[in-house]
Amino acid sequence: MKRSEVNTQYKWKTEDVFENDEAWERAFAEVDGKIDFEKYRGTLNTAENILAYFKAEETVSLKLMRLYLYSFLKSDEDVRDTKYNSYTARVLSLMTQLGAETSFATPELSALPEEKLKSLAEDGLLKDYDYLLSRIAAEKKYILSEKEERILAQTGEPLGTAYDVFGMLDNAELDLPEIEFEGKKQRLSHGLYSVLLSGTDGAKREEAFRLYYSAYRKIINTLATTYYGNVKKDIFYKNVRGYESCLDMALFEEDVDRKVYENLIGAVNTASPIMHRYMAVRKKVLGLKEMHVYDLHVPLVENADLKLEFDEAFELVLKGLAPLGDEYLGLLKKGKADRWIDVCETEGKRNGAYSIGVYGQHPYVLLNYQKTTFDIFAIAHEMGHALHSYFSNAAQPYAKSEYKIFVAEVASTVNEVLLLKHLLNTTQDGRLKKYLLNYFMDMIRTTLFRQTQFAEFEERAHAMAESGEPLNKDNLSELYYGLNRKYYGEAVTHDRDIEIEWARIPHFYRSFYVYKYATGITAAICIANRILNEGAPAVKKYFEFLSGGSSTDPVSLLKIAGADLTEKKTFETAMKEFEEALAEFESLS
Repeated sequence: MKRSEVNTQYKWKTEDVFENDEAWERAFAEVDGKIDFEKYRGTLNTAENILAYFKAEETVSLKLMRLYLYSFLKSDEDVRDTKYNSYTARVLSLMTQLGAETSFATPELSALPEEKLKSLAEDGLLKDYDYLLSRIAAEKKYILSEKEERILAQTGEPLGTAYDVFGMLDNAELDLPEIEFEGKKQRLSHGLYSVLLSGTDGAKREEAFRLYYSAYRKIINTLATTYYGNVKKDIFYKNVRGYESCLDMALFEEDVDRKVYENLIGAVNTASPIMHRYMAVRKKVLGLKEMHVYDLHVPLVENADLKLEFDEAFELVLKGLAPLGDEYLGLLKKGKADRWIDVCETEGKRNGAYSIGVYGQHPYVLLNYQKTTFDIFAIAHEMGHALHSYFSNAAQPYAKSEYKIFVAEVASTVNEVLLLKHLLNTTQDGRLKKYLLNYFMDMIRTTLFRQTQFAEFEERAHAMAESGEPLNKDNLSELYYGLNRKYYGEAVTHDRDIEIEWARIPHFYRSFYVYKYATGITAAICIANRILNEGAPAVKKYFEFLSGGSSTDPVSLLKIAGADLTEKKTFETAMKEFEEALAEFESLS
């Protein structure tokens, strides 16, 4: 379908950002060549001067973010159009310039005595920046001199090449072979591989698995060296700044208590018998004598998809999210009516789905809606992100508006859980109920267990390198293979090729990112349960979380909503949900 063929109501309204390209160019010209913060250098020692600097920096940042939003949205309408890619590149260049121009500020502030920083954080004039200043005080021992920080700021690009190399290898130079599919020979791709692994033909799943990993085997030494380079980058920053470990550095940067990470790893390991039981159930339901790792993606219930037009799907989402109250539902309806959402798959449009929120603008959501159950949940998921941004931006000043990545998946997953439970409670179709239970269990398997497995791999790989052990294809593969056996148990035949799955995971190049998916779904399940059990009081607390932005650390914000990740019982609640869903599925089988 061409974009011109889509009804306007199903296309996002970029005119809310800039009326047209000419307006964008005028706004760009207002900033280009005018980023200069030299007059603030050496003055950041009084509340008045610090406030003046922050306000000036915010003014430029907001202009750049608005410019970026427009170019980003327009580019994704048709990624083949290089015009908006160049727009984005121009804005990113100015953002880099802004970063360089303001690189003096944090070292200058951190050079102030700790008591002075604490006093400034408590000064009413700087109330919008109290959390930021308190973090600078906490980071004081890790922040270097202005000269050193400026040098470090320039290392980002060269030391980030491991990710670029991986991307080139994985997307452009991976020599994937051909496979017969739908009556003709086709080049195997990442997308086709996923389709084949979800198919009903066991022999074809095995063939795809073998062929797919044979391509990775050919470049496994290069991929191991590339990943080791990424780990060495982390160790470099850890050593330069003086953190005890790479994990500690990552947790500190997000202001997350180490206990949260330890609770996650411990809870998932303790609950491994439940996962092993689920694997045994999968094997039985699929009727397999041996269930291989390439059989784990096959739906246990076929042909139970909800095939709804977008408007019908949106109405279903409204019903599922009704426990969140009229205000929330009103904002969902507003988002649809005011064209926050780009709905249809069109030629050249970026695939997948996402939400993007920029301060001072309403959020935008990209979908590529198809009539599947998965895509119905995608509506709920992405609108969860969108309204999280909406509430935070509405309630917080710019300096506190952007919530941490640590909580980024919570609101979206709360919506998914609420919708799922609504469907489970209202459907009279036993087949659909089994499908939904399977959907829920696989959500937990892939988001909670699998991401924790990834997190454990990252932690151990970094620890090996930090202790002086070079990483190579052999020790990385042995580590990953052992974890795969531990997480999935004896009901699964652990084909040796799975040992190199680590080599194709792009998230490993954003170190210690994946565990946040697991803590996110854990928190979301607890919050959704609280909303369903307690009603309005729990919704009120949840809205406080949604409105919190980065006004304090993310773990404290989640406590407000009813998910205390420093307590083991929070993780046990999520594991109990998994076990109960499994028991109900078994009773229906």
